[in-house]
Amino acid sequence: MNDSGTLRDRVHEEQRKSLVVLSGAGVSAESDLATFRDNGGLWANYSVYEVATPEAFHANPKLVLDFYNFRRDEVRKAIPNAAHCAIAEAEQYFDVTVVTQNVDDLHERAGSSKVLHVHGLITQARSSVSGELIDLGNENITLGDLCPHGAQLRPHVVWFGEAINHFEEAEALVRNADIVLVVGTSLSVYPFASLADCPRADADCFLITQDIDTVPYGYDYRQGPATVEIPKLLSELR
Repeated sequence: MNDSGTLRDRVHEEQRKSLVVLSGAGVSAESDLATFRDNGGLWANYSVYEVATPEAFHANPKLVLDFYNFRRDEVRKAIPNAAHCAIAEAEQYFDVTVVTQNVDDLHERAGSSKVLHVHGLITQARSSVSGELIDLGNENITLGDLCPHGAQLRPHVVWFGEAINHFEEAEALVRNADIVLVVGTSLSVYPFASLADCPRADADCFLITQDIDTVPYGYDYRQGPATVEIPKLLSELR
């Protein structure tokens, strides 16, 4: 490529608007991944205190590992849907960062290059003493799988009572975004939900979900499935 072409591309990159996507379980639900809170969701057969707290892992690690091994297998079988793909394709036109509550890797598999998993990533394990991360590939976690420090591996998932990941980075991204798109979340889980209150006054803000009690101030609400509404909205924004 000649120098003028390189400069033109660089200017184009610098002029692209920043788009931050805050994504929740409703996006992955359309890839047939069960959510926690809906009727028949993952909590239907389990109490959070049995499978989603540090105390539960200490009391019955096998039950907790089996629960997340099942979920991990479901994630591996799932396929990115039209919403994931549209968000990834938006990188052609915007500087896109995805901040997701979801612990699956469907955004990455669809092609998104910048994804922050504030609640962890189920395809990774972490040391229960050092926090060191290990990619699991096609493997699961069983009792006796140890980190280099000799401690039992656990799922890299934020449990109730634990601090979420990357929150300050996510907050800064939303505050500086030109466009904020909240999708597939009821905004009922904090502190993630508070990110929807962070956009600057002149940002363009959109909310896409099937149902929500209160639409945050300043948001253009599009009711409907993410697989329909996200491609439509991103086409409008282009």
